[in-house]
Amino acid sequence: MSKLYVVGLGPGAPALMTAQAREAMEAADVLCGYTAYIKLVEDLYPEKEKFATPMMGEVERCKKALELASSGKNVAMVCSGDAGVYGMAGLILELAEDPEVEISVVAGVTAALSGGAVLGAPLTHDFCVISLSDLMTDWALIEKRLRCAAMGDFGVALYNPSSKKRHDYLQKACDIMMEAGKAPETVCGWVRNIGREGECCRILTLAELREEQVDMFTTVFIGNSKTREINGRMVTPRGYGEKYGVK
Repeated sequence: MSKLYVVGLGPGAPALMTAQAREAMEAADVLCGYTAYIKLVEDLYPEKEKFATPMMGEVERCKKALELASSGKNVAMVCSGDAGVYGMAGLILELAEDPEVEISVVAGVTAALSGGAVLGAPLTHDFCVISLSDLMTDWALIEKRLRCAAMGDFGVALYNPSSKKRHDYLQKACDIMMEAGKAPETVCGWVRNIGREGECCRILTLAELREEQVDMFTTVFIGNSKTREINGRMVTPRGYGEKYGVK
């Protein structure tokens, strides 16, 4: 029985890949993935066969990975971050038909976690992850989720906050969340190029975030009503201070 690994690479740097991810890629005969993600690992495995497709080629690459696995090869479908968080794990499982192919989903460090570590501890209490990309989800539903997150006082990690076609989506998201109850002074942050060359970050208020220019390589963090900046770090208290008197 051949194996198809759906592998979360984390941010992309070898040091931030899990041991399980490295083992899966070592065991694979073929590496499949989005062109940019294949580039992240091609130097680590120069001898392996590779199949890559550009953006919008998700169905093609998943079908090819399944086809290669059905032919008897072990395959690793590589994804940025975690394979099950906006990755290919779901699509692979939807398309799979061959019972002779064993599918293994390999967890990775998603940007909410790796980016949160750069900023400090912004997600220590309840939080949600929302993508601002309307390629697969209607904007009306994204807007509803943003409003509900604000009304519930969740911390929020925003993926895909902006692109050339969606240059004002982060501004819209900030406006929606302020209309739904998030205070303009809510502590927020962003991290660009997490774990890669050129990594940078900033902590700012929600009102200031509204005016920021970000890109698809940026993950945005919006705090809850308790989030604050402590010694240059973004921190969302879990509640120990109120319960145990910890200062």
